[in-house]
Amino acid sequence: MKCKVNRNAAKVMKTMLENEDAQGQMLRVIVTENHGDHAHYALTYGVPTEHDEIVSTDKGIDVLLDKREALLDGVWIQFFYVPEPGFEIINPSKGDYNHF
Repeated sequence: MKCKVNRNAAKVMKTMLENEDAQGQMLRVIVTENHGDHAHYALTYGVPTEHDEIVSTDKGIDVLLDKREALLDGVWIQFFYVPEPGFEIINPSKGDYNHF
């Protein structure tokens, strides 16, 4: 499985992992909504399970991805400061869909 992280996201994710709430946990990408050919994603904390793959990113962050969920393979985690600070998680290999 593959996961990309932009520079801004890596900085924010490292800060999240240093937080007291993250003690002993890793960052996990989950599917919050599955529309068949694309999905919506979220970033949470978790510990590895038998179904997880620990994916090392090029920015030195390890992320948990559930091997059973094909829509997670190839996710791209980005963090933008404008117009409002926040994560955007997409999977370009599964289509680029925007819902308004």
